[in-house]
Amino acid sequence: MLSARIRIAARLLAVAALAALTAGCFQPMYAEHTDGTPGLREKLMGVELPPIDKPNASREARVGVEVRNALAFKLYGSATGMPPTHRLVIRFTSSKSSLILDPATGLPNTENYGIDCQYNLVDVATGKSVMTGTTFSRVSYDLPGSYQRFARNRALRDAEDRAANEIAENINTRLAAFFTAGT
Repeated sequence: MLSARIRIAARLLAVAALAALTAGCFQPMYAEHTDGTPGLREKLMGVELPPIDKPNASREARVGVEVRNALAFKLYGSATGMPPTHRLVIRFTSSKSSLILDPATGLPNTENYGIDCQYNLVDVATGKSVMTGTTFSRVSYDLPGSYQRFARNRALRDAEDRAANEIAENINTRLAAFFTAGT
């Protein structure tokens, strides 16, 4: 009985010793640096977001503005950041596909809206690309009956907004990883 307690105590002591050894290795991602180097928040605020190139007054132009605004809020916490150190160029295509058709009317009941996005982070000082990536989003939405045109349009718009927010979240996560790890 006594030897079992000693073994348990020895194991707990070994786990505590290992935890103490690794305690200094971890640093919160968004923590401010005490050595004077810019933290992640300051680095993200230095990313410039130019408007996404889409035809004016098109549905994709509205989605592009939604992606840009959602990303600006995630990066800056507001509409503008600090003086730019990097520029993020975003290109995307969108798609829509019917998933389920109503057998009586032949109209879709459920559709899928998708965005495929490519982005390129460019260092402003050198003009060189420092990171490129791709991401995508697929969201489904239900369509009400054929006589409810406003509800059908609103369902599509809500799906576009959800997909845009997902794209912005994916890009923000990748930028945070890049500025933290440098790769």
